[in-house]
Amino acid sequence: MSTATPKALVIDDDKAMLDACQQILTRLGFQVALAATGRQGLELMARDPYDLVLLDLVMPDQNGVEILKRLKAMYPQTQVIIITGYGTIAAAVETVKLGAFDFLPKPFTPDDLRQVVKRALEKPLEMPTLDRQEIVYASEAMARILAMVERVAPSDSTVLITGESGTGKGLIAQKIHGLSNRRLEPFVTVDCGTLVETLFESELFGHVKGAFTGANANKIGKFELAHGGTLFFDEISNISLEVQAKLLRAVQERKISRVGSHRVISVDVRLIAATNRDLARAIREGSFREDLFYRLNVVSIHIPPLRQRKEDIPLLAAHFLAKFNKRLKKSVQGFTPEALDMMLNYHWPGNVRELENMVERLVVFSVGPYLEVADLAFSGVDFVAPSDGDTVSLKDMERDHIRRVLQQCEGRRADTARLLGIDRKTLREKLKRYQID
Repeated sequence: MSTATPKALVIDDDKAMLDACQQILTRLGFQVALAATGRQGLELMARDPYDLVLLDLVMPDQNGVEILKRLKAMYPQTQVIIITGYGTIAAAVETVKLGAFDFLPKPFTPDDLRQVVKRALEKPLEMPTLDRQEIVYASEAMARILAMVERVAPSDSTVLITGESGTGKGLIAQKIHGLSNRRLEPFVTVDCGTLVETLFESELFGHVKGAFTGANANKIGKFELAHGGTLFFDEISNISLEVQAKLLRAVQERKISRVGSHRVISVDVRLIAATNRDLARAIREGSFREDLFYRLNVVSIHIPPLRQRKEDIPLLAAHFLAKFNKRLKKSVQGFTPEALDMMLNYHWPGNVRELENMVERLVVFSVGPYLEVADLAFSGVDFVAPSDGDTVSLKDMERDHIRRVLQQCEGRRADTARLLGIDRKTLREKLKRYQID
């Protein structure tokens, strides 16, 4: 919350409710603005962001949930309290998962409002973090996946997670482990895409000293390390048919032998595998064993690409913004509506990982309080933005961004180059190319 006079915005189509909230908030010392539609409220926020927003869940022009998503994406530091009627209390409960601080059922008393406002302003904002295996989402698709995860996690059933690269397959695997009866035991990942083929068997099963050249000591493999816990095979389609055969035997028998040893070791592991390939096609092509596929595909979870669940983009962008603000010691407050619209219209071939990397770059190069369309020139993403029927090229966005930073630095080129993350020679070349004086 700001150190100056706190500001509150009330968005509700009921004039009596607007007047009542304004009186109560004014007595609490707030500077209050009123909006009768969701669009009007977003416009007021774009001009001058508020510390607190009271938002009616049912609006004539937009769904209150959609307004909440945009508010949390563009202004993650603003606390939002949902106002709801009796018939929408269940929906209001769900808004807390989307970032709302709390909700007030109608009718409420002045004291009810004062209490929830006081609690909202006293509690520091805590953005969810993927590093703690929390899933940031708003889409129905991800809600269904999380419901499936909660049901399958307590079992020991093997799970196959499919989806494009960057969709969060590893995160779902960790979530399954975190909700399982094995959560206090190890979660061990086998990165099938990076392991050297000749050492794969040793990585999985371990080896004894002298088993091969370079085996100077005994080594415990991933199966033993994961004993009692979960063993996660990331991008399992990358392993060879020979290793697949040995893996199948271990999966079936839950017994292994270290390379160079005949001693049989029993292992108790829960198996989860993930792949970005179509394994049915790989079976037809002869690159993946059908019997191993059926062993792994006991429970199947498919994660759709980000372009098919764009409702998640605003919340994910806000989450990553908070994450990189903290890491890079920045204080970017959010995205402008125009920048967020460009992000929503992009197809995201790299999915959530691409979005995360883009937000990090934007925060690195940020110079203003909000990330604008011009900032997207430094995103590393090939955005094309519609503007009055024309298109805005990346060159135009880069030129405008350089002008803005140069103006902020009062023409000092050394400071401008530093803020842009380029050397002075590169800056001189760009100033000449764009004819910026």
